[in-house]
Amino acid sequence: MKRSFDFIVSLIALAVLSPIMAVTAILVRWKLGSPVLFKQQRPGLHGKPFYLYKFRTMTDERDENGELLPDHLRLTQFGQFLRKFSLDELPQLYNILKGDMSFVGPRPLLMKYFPYYTDREKKRHNVRPGITGLAQVSGRNNLGWDERLELDVKYVENYSFWLDLKIIFLTIKKVLKSEDVVIDPRSTMKDLDEERSVRQEKTVIK
Repeated sequence: MKRSFDFIVSLIALAVLSPIMAVTAILVRWKLGSPVLFKQQRPGLHGKPFYLYKFRTMTDERDENGELLPDHLRLTQFGQFLRKFSLDELPQLYNILKGDMSFVGPRPLLMKYFPYYTDREKKRHNVRPGITGLAQVSGRNNLGWDERLELDVKYVENYSFWLDLKIIFLTIKKVLKSEDVVIDPRSTMKDLDEERSVRQEKTVIK
């Protein structure tokens, strides 16, 4: 039932939102250049890698050594606008149509985080990742990693179709009100691998 819902609704959404996506793509190409889409490998169902798609929100500006500048220096006002209203997430409708993702589920995080999950937190990969999830409607990037990952596991353990509908409703409400939006997540929290590496080092020292 969940997969059928995802397929049908994503197909309808792609058809309805295609004009908005087309205009967004043109503006991204004009303001940020090529490529229009950001593509990155993420873990999906059972940890199987897939390529996640988003509209690009940052420039390719580099320093004198040819290294990319920090994210907050490459994020433009236009990119901030796309993130604020979640327009950058629209290409993930294609990920849902393909079966890589669902509308609701734990957000697909970075591949490099795998070694840092606890056994309990690995349960988050027992379902397809989602565009939105229980953690996103409970505080989004304002949550710490431990709380965020625990909410992902609670979603997996308590999944129901009605819970999905509730999360979708709350997501729409938060997007319209721009609640709990953090334009640059790294400005409020470290990457999971960095945070837990420091924690492990402190534990060893003790």
